[in-house]
Amino acid sequence: MPGMNLVSVSLAAVLLAAMTVTGSGAEPVLKGADAFGDWQRDKPGTIRLITPQDLPKPGATPSSSNAPRVMTRPASVVPQVPAGFKIELFASGLSGPRIIRTAPNGDIFVVETSQGRIRVLRSAAGASKPATNETYATGLTRPFGIAFFPNGDNPQWLYVANTDSVVRFAYRSGDLKASGKPETVASLPHSYFGHSTRDIVFTPDNKRMLVSVGSVGNAGEGLGRAPDGWSTERPLGAAWGAETDRAAVLAFDPDGKNQKLFATGIRNCVGLAIQPGSGTPWCSTNERDSRGDNLVPDYVTRIREGAFYGWPWFYIGGNEDPAHVGARPDLKDKVTIPDVLLQAHSASLGITFYTGSNFPPEYRGDGFAAEHGSWNRSRRTGYKVVRIRLKDGVPTGEYEDFVTGFVIGDNEVWGRPVGVTVANDGALLVSEDGNGTIWRISHE
Repeated sequence: MPGMNLVSVSLAAVLLAAMTVTGSGAEPVLKGADAFGDWQRDKPGTIRLITPQDLPKPGATPSSSNAPRVMTRPASVVPQVPAGFKIELFASGLSGPRIIRTAPNGDIFVVETSQGRIRVLRSAAGASKPATNETYATGLTRPFGIAFFPNGDNPQWLYVANTDSVVRFAYRSGDLKASGKPETVASLPHSYFGHSTRDIVFTPDNKRMLVSVGSVGNAGEGLGRAPDGWSTERPLGAAWGAETDRAAVLAFDPDGKNQKLFATGIRNCVGLAIQPGSGTPWCSTNERDSRGDNLVPDYVTRIREGAFYGWPWFYIGGNEDPAHVGARPDLKDKVTIPDVLLQAHSASLGITFYTGSNFPPEYRGDGFAAEHGSWNRSRRTGYKVVRIRLKDGVPTGEYEDFVTGFVIGDNEVWGRPVGVTVANDGALLVSEDGNGTIWRISHE
């Protein structure tokens, strides 16, 4: 909109979302305090709308340490999906499967981060099990994100985002094993602690490579005083010290040159995706801990170049973090509000957009995000896959439970969703690293 800055545009989007009172179908939209439920209220079709006005004050509830016990999946237990959908076990016996991606030819690439390994699964169209399971590459350094380049039906490279670098393998459609050693394309900020996941996407014109890098700390504890001139010499909201070029999305040329800060103040953009049609990059983001059960909301949002999303000084607009009162008043009115606020501590990870034709037409173009699940909340939340609802390509602010049933009880879970991808036959595939499985969801 002419004359409107990023903050105004985002505020307008939030207000539009706040006016949306019902979703498609009969389920009411849970709003305000009702939207801050726990796993016992989760079920496919439940819709939530959280707005900045709904947020409690910091410390309204104590901060909790409530890590789950990950149990073996009971044989009789399967995830739950909406009526009209079917879910089947696609693959098992994997070692902590994280991000999954669909190659143009339909192969499913699976990243096993802790093993430094990438697998390739291949199945016939519509098959509920892969017929081929091959190790594509080993010896990687905590890999997470992968991307095929250039975009299109005939990529020449498979890029891998390690925790400390971006590497690429020469790739030809149908490769089940890497044809040679990886080439290092770019070095990434890294450390032996802090957020280690890195995701990677390419813009539709194949001119830019975007890489997400999470913060070292929770809320900028080690920043200290900014170097002289930092706020005028660096992009809006750029952090310094050990956090330099972190809590951000970085942009490079595809060959790794011309590194720039694309967007800042994003504590941990675990999942990156490009929205089909618009070509807009999106982030699935983990926000900070230790502010109470319902602070700070995780979020899924469009990412605009040059925008600042608040971390660590502010959150969800001009809400000042209690650990940084008075530290950066210059940034208060320059914070871009995320599009879709999620229950705090959900741990939103992988994200994709539905581009298939198996699901009903109203799902096409909507987003799906994997919620790995909480540890910093007294009542467990997350542990599901949610549908990010869009209208004419624009997020409404609502999100809907799509796959649930990974929690056994208050203290026990069997599944922790991580990756989501759309198979070439239109099914949605979901990885979870608790029991090392991938699930296939199709419409009956």
